[in-house]
Amino acid sequence: MKKTNIFYWVFTGLFAFLMLSSAIPDIISHPMAIQGMHEELGYPVYFVPFIGVAKLLGVAAILIPGFHRLKEWAYAGLFFDLIGATFSIVAIGKPDWMFMVLPLGLATASYVFYNRRRKFINQETGVLGGVAF
Repeated sequence: MKKTNIFYWVFTGLFAFLMLSSAIPDIISHPMAIQGMHEELGYPVYFVPFIGVAKLLGVAAILIPGFHRLKEWAYAGLFFDLIGATFSIVAIGKPDWMFMVLPLGLATASYVFYNRRRKFINQETGVLGGVAF
């Protein structure tokens, strides 16, 4: 359990840091974020702060203890964001999509260890699927 906890927090911390560091420029509509999302990828300017706030809320959801269903939705949303970003980069023909392997890998590792950690906690407390046994 201890190794699982360590891996969970390392991968989740790195993933959260990466997503938060990409959310802040979007939220404040930094010119570099506008250039990347609007001018290169073709998304409307109003989409930039929206996706930034969505990332910020997703990061908060995966870091706050409890709220398991909310965490599942947050992981899904962050995965959709990363997969959509990868697809958008591929669609415009840029070779930068290879750099998306890192955030997708961190997201996957964080999610896998989140579920392993939750399974251990449920076994220790005698809870299975939210129902005591």
